[in-house]
Amino acid sequence: MAIKTAIKRNTYFDSVSLMSVTGRANAVAGVDQAMIGMGTAMNKEVLQNVGMLTPEAAEAQSGDLMIVVRSASDEIAEQALVEIDELFKQKGGNESGRKMNYATIESAVAHVPGANLAIIAVAGEFASREARRALESGLHVMMFSDNVSIEDEVALKTLAHDKGLLMMGPDCGTAYIGGVGLCFANAVRAGNIGIVGASGTGSQEVAARIHDFGGGITQIIGTGGRDLNEKVGGIMMIDGINALARDPATEVIVLVSKPPAKSVQDKVLAAAAACGKPVVACLLGGSEEAVTRAGLLFGKTTKEAALKAVILGGRKEEEINKRALNLPLIAETRAKLKPEQRYIRALLCGGTLCEEVMLIAKESYDNVYSNIAKDPARKLKDVSTSIEHTFIDFGDDDFTRGRPHPMIDPSQRLARLVQEARDPSVGVIVLDFILGYGAHEDPAGVMIPALVEAKQIAAAEGRHLEILGYVLGTDLDSQSLAEQTAKLSEVGVTIASSCTNAGLLARGFVSKEN
Repeated sequence: MAIKTAIKRNTYFDSVSLMSVTGRANAVAGVDQAMIGMGTAMNKEVLQNVGMLTPEAAEAQSGDLMIVVRSASDEIAEQALVEIDELFKQKGGNESGRKMNYATIESAVAHVPGANLAIIAVAGEFASREARRALESGLHVMMFSDNVSIEDEVALKTLAHDKGLLMMGPDCGTAYIGGVGLCFANAVRAGNIGIVGASGTGSQEVAARIHDFGGGITQIIGTGGRDLNEKVGGIMMIDGINALARDPATEVIVLVSKPPAKSVQDKVLAAAAACGKPVVACLLGGSEEAVTRAGLLFGKTTKEAALKAVILGGRKEEEINKRALNLPLIAETRAKLKPEQRYIRALLCGGTLCEEVMLIAKESYDNVYSNIAKDPARKLKDVSTSIEHTFIDFGDDDFTRGRPHPMIDPSQRLARLVQEARDPSVGVIVLDFILGYGAHEDPAGVMIPALVEAKQIAAAEGRHLEILGYVLGTDLDSQSLAEQTAKLSEVGVTIASSCTNAGLLARGFVSKEN
């Protein structure tokens, strides 16, 4: 193997752009692995861990761009660097061929009249400083960056609150503001339902189901995953609720999160109850009693929350296609599996999608393990090895440190799919395919070779392997929901109509009860 490095001095690209280019770089012919990032200590540590830290990369400064390629030969690696450089040139232009660069947020504000929102996607060590500058310039902030201290998060959100601004994040991956999707977002019709979410894919899933049920969205306000932590206190969730309460276009509000800290939950539910609009609270794994006691509607699942919101928004229940669970399919699939095929393996890009599918499985099975499990006894000690029912969130830091999000670069998930197919105890493998702005341009297509290989491995051993796919998207997304679904169906993937149904189907497929 040959490793080649290119260093671009004093050349900055935001993390969203770098994730996109890295995903495409790993698809360049002859590339075994491409690592692209700023010369930060964390990125160098990642290179060191995978055996790709060259002397040139070790000397890079935090303001330098590192491009490191591993391939079969020096010649292939050199050619790959040339092709990757072309990817950056393509990234540089906009539709008019003209890109505006500003050295500071203050300069951008001065030259872009009417700008009112900044997206911060820089290394975590710089993110708080840039967010503060944006807030002090009167801009709302969406912070895609992570690795920001909780103390900085509290300080930034307090400053934003005092200024009447939104501080979405850190680690906020999804928002939909003024009809524009930001970072990872699906194309949805306009409507009368607003979402405040402490979860990116959770907000995407609820919005997609609302669209599917005939409703529409006004805004999606992301909070970042730690907002409901006791130290943060739900500042952004409460400010988001109040912002939607003031929005005349929003008639129904949906809250999406994992269970908050008890003290924070009480504050958030009280704010929701006082906002003057109907609220559906989808706190996955949370307390229905607390939600109903506050006078709100409880959404046990993302699908249920979306359905209740659409009905509150004026759609007649009898006119909605609720995408009922296919019970005959469960019986049919059970009959194909051998007695020893007892386990679910879920390999998912979306953290909340993983959480929901896992919670559904835990209603029936105790032996459920995950890299994101809260119970230490059920947390995987080695994320590369599955145990009984295993649910992997490939978007967690275990898999994304120094690498693009799996919604952009599926390479780790491809290898794991084939690995799981070799296990004779596996009955069903669950996969999500996320469409929309920021995601891979062909998430189904890039998985096809591995899907075919997985099926062939099982067939060669006389086993039926059920692969269950869920495509999170809408008919308005650029990747084409219909085409993505058709590609998967053609290679024998069973399609679920929602994340909720994917969980219920997977649980039913491996049940050995009559």
